[in-house]
Amino acid sequence: MMIQVRVLAFGGLKDALGAEAASVALGDGATVADLLAEIVRANPDVNLRGIAVSVNAEYAGAGQVLHDGDEVGLLPPVSGGTDARAANASGESRPAIVARLTRDVIDAEPIVAAAKSGEDGAVVVFDGIVRDNSRGRKTLHLDYEAYEEMALKQINELARQAREQFGVRQVTIVHRLGRLEIGETSVLIAVASAHRGSAFDACRWLIDTLKKTVPIWKKETFVDGAVWADGEPFPDGTAVEAGDAR
Repeated sequence: MMIQVRVLAFGGLKDALGAEAASVALGDGATVADLLAEIVRANPDVNLRGIAVSVNAEYAGAGQVLHDGDEVGLLPPVSGGTDARAANASGESRPAIVARLTRDVIDAEPIVAAAKSGEDGAVVVFDGIVRDNSRGRKTLHLDYEAYEEMALKQINELARQAREQFGVRQVTIVHRLGRLEIGETSVLIAVASAHRGSAFDACRWLIDTLKKTVPIWKKETFVDGAVWADGEPFPDGTAVEAGDAR
């Protein structure tokens, strides 16, 4: 018996495999490792070292068994909605988590203003912007793409973890996709809390972790060519190799 899985490739893997999506036939009981081995067999020049794999928009290990109709994401190291509400001291209901992907220009001022509440002692903001150079080369623009369904899940989960781990009241994360020009905001994070220390710690943890785990990729276009940015290695236990055991 054979099964069919839909394989989605992102970032540089999409270019290397020549397509964003493909259907792959596998034997019944095949695992993620079996799928990767089949992809390497059909594309011997493609390097899958250090990638992560998702199955139906959730990170998966090499031994996970695949089923007919599964959607499998091949995720190279990544470049760098409201799902909860909390009441403030006056009883007013405000979003405890705001997570959003957008193709529109990010306007920081109203986003930060919306994050504030009367009980907050601090709002710490990270505003990541597109600079005009990288590694000694003049940058013309950037293009961001994402595995959008999975990216939103991961962003919401990071925000939830930050609230729980650091005790902050509110987290807002907005990430831009598509073509970005020099000086535009690529990602905005705002953390509101009664105390500045926890807000600073949470904001730093959020951007550092987002750049390692959320499936968003950056293509840099320079005056002399374009390249997918090298991502940071996935956390231990997330990366999957084609030769991993079942």
